[in-house]
Amino acid sequence: MSLLTLLFFSSLLSLSKSTPLKPHPLPILPLPSSQQLQWQLGSMSMFLHFGPNTFTDSEWGTGKADPSVFNPAHLNATQWVQIAKDSGFSRVILTAKHHDGFCLWPSDYTDYSVKSSPWRNGTGDVVAELASAAAEAGIGLGLYLSPWDRHDGAYGKTLEYNEFYLSQMTELLTKYGEIKEVWLDGAKGEGEKDMEYYFTTWFSLIHQLQPGAVIFSDAGPDVRWIGDEAGVAGSTCWSLFNRTNAKIGDTDPLYSQQGDGFGQDWVPAECDVSIRPGWFWHALESPKPVAKLLDIYYNSVGRNCLFLLNVPPNSSGLISEQDIKVLKEFRELKNSIFANNLALKAFINSTSLRGGQFGAENVLEEGLDKYWAPEEKQKEWELYLEFRDPVSFNVLEVQEPIQMGQRVASYHLEMRNVESGKWERVVRGTTVGFKRLLRFPRCESRSLKLVVDKARADPLISYIGIYMDKFSDSGRNSSKITITRALQEELVLNDS
Repeated sequence: MSLLTLLFFSSLLSLSKSTPLKPHPLPILPLPSSQQLQWQLGSMSMFLHFGPNTFTDSEWGTGKADPSVFNPAHLNATQWVQIAKDSGFSRVILTAKHHDGFCLWPSDYTDYSVKSSPWRNGTGDVVAELASAAAEAGIGLGLYLSPWDRHDGAYGKTLEYNEFYLSQMTELLTKYGEIKEVWLDGAKGEGEKDMEYYFTTWFSLIHQLQPGAVIFSDAGPDVRWIGDEAGVAGSTCWSLFNRTNAKIGDTDPLYSQQGDGFGQDWVPAECDVSIRPGWFWHALESPKPVAKLLDIYYNSVGRNCLFLLNVPPNSSGLISEQDIKVLKEFRELKNSIFANNLALKAFINSTSLRGGQFGAENVLEEGLDKYWAPEEKQKEWELYLEFRDPVSFNVLEVQEPIQMGQRVASYHLEMRNVESGKWERVVRGTTVGFKRLLRFPRCESRSLKLVVDKARADPLISYIGIYMDKFSDSGRNSSKITITRALQEELVLNDS
């Protein structure tokens, strides 16, 4: 028998005697659906508020504006989509019908739509043009159909209006290809007609017609509103939620911001905010500065939420150059910070591990499939990063494999003082979820330690990032320092 043959059979025998892999830990309920996972992975979406309000300098239209005002001479949905894609947004969401009742598609159930406007000689369809552009670019499409309708005479007549609304919803969900998100809210002005919406029926029909879509509202069922229009989540933000504790149009904002660590439903939060003071385009308004967008990113995506940024097309039908400039700067600034994960230069270890495939090195690989898992029934959950040379940093990123449930309830980062050799706390946080970003004054050390203090079950960590953000206020205004205990507490208060 040849040497090669002996080696072959020897390897087979070795494989047959190898120790079986340790199974994955049991997921902890509630868990996200595949649609919710895909939504969360997208991180950022672009809202497009567009309609007669764009031409009448209004925010809430009365429903009485003549359709002839709608005439965007240079409308280019491909421009909208390309800007969204170039800026890092995973989907676009259009106000197919806002509160004024004007439809951006030629609905068969009303004449108050683009077919009564001079745009494209009454043959245009904004939804169709956007759907085509989004499909071509490979980004998702979402639609907002306002429950409140200030134009249609059926509004206020419960059965009649619910039939009307669902007929329009069916048009939108059956004529324009795959829809990734359906956006609803409870907005309605004071003194308006009483109206009962059949939300349960609406949700069932939407899931039937577009099974891949998530539904957004104050109370879910798939994605919840964060509770403000500033784009800011709570410093504690669970994806866990009790839908029975929420009502569309009447949900406690604090409950929406924080979620519920004892919640029975998985309903992650979406943070909506406009790039301008208003939601619709107004000639005399200007976009937020790039530093503000970066701050919102930290307080939305960096707090386990999705960042929904409204970028309203102007009366020509294009996204304004002012807005494009800020979005380009935002993309470049964000990339300059997060493209260089200093943790990749570290040697990483842990106090324990569940099995070979759950090693600490997994936290340096992007994605949810691989993660660090500690050995069961441990009292200490710690990850160590050792660098060859001291590194300067002021941002910590932590991610959980949320397909296994959200687990971490509190944690902190320590560093070894370069002079005394003692461990000192840098910053602490509460929830993690899909992604948590914590900022603090600039530090320098060769040794870091991430400590999970409390969790709903054995913590699982899928990614750790250590970054130097030279542009945030905390980074610009701080020199290299060793953080004192008093300053740590100040940081915790500021981050809350």
